[in-house]
Amino acid sequence: MLSFRIFVILLFVVKIKFLMVLTESTISLKIGDYAPEFNLKGIDDNMHSLNDYSKKGLLVIFMCNHCPYVKAKIDAIKEIHQKFQDEIVVVGINSNANHEKYPDDSFENMKNVAREKGMEFDYLVDETQEISKKYGAVCTPDPFLFDSDKKLVFHGRIDDAMNPDAEVTEKVMIINIEKFLNGQKIEKDFDPSIGCSIKWKEQQT
Repeated sequence: MLSFRIFVILLFVVKIKFLMVLTESTISLKIGDYAPEFNLKGIDDNMHSLNDYSKKGLLVIFMCNHCPYVKAKIDAIKEIHQKFQDEIVVVGINSNANHEKYPDDSFENMKNVAREKGMEFDYLVDETQEISKKYGAVCTPDPFLFDSDKKLVFHGRIDDAMNPDAEVTEKVMIINIEKFLNGQKIEKDFDPSIGCSIKWKEQQT
């Protein structure tokens, strides 16, 4: 009886992982490339463009609401925002389509999640998905760190916990932001993130 229950649980886990379509971030923008321009609506109902942000650095994170990999990183993202808010702007961008299948990712639910989770950084919607494609974002979360000139200095993971239940042993993004702010070299400037695939419009059925 116990073995059957374990089998059912494992089958459920495998099914969930299959439905999530795990994807690892890939290189599109290269180190030193400029951040592509954007002008996107935020959960404050205002439009936000790349030129609105003028601090020492800009962290753009492609994310969403339903993905368990993002849910597991919300506190870490909030920590980054709170720790570096005087020097680094944090911006979340949701590019997911197919809100009938993924209703949690709707614009109204972006507002709800931000309020419930206490997310105080800008959270924008990329309805056309043009911006995610320009950045080469493929998964959630997919973070990009730029300097004050909007040049890419690091593309990679938030921390080393590569599944929602894993324990964090290295706060990769915080370490690299500190190196960047201190003028130190980031040795591994691409350190791929992993998460649910971005839900593209052409994948809708």
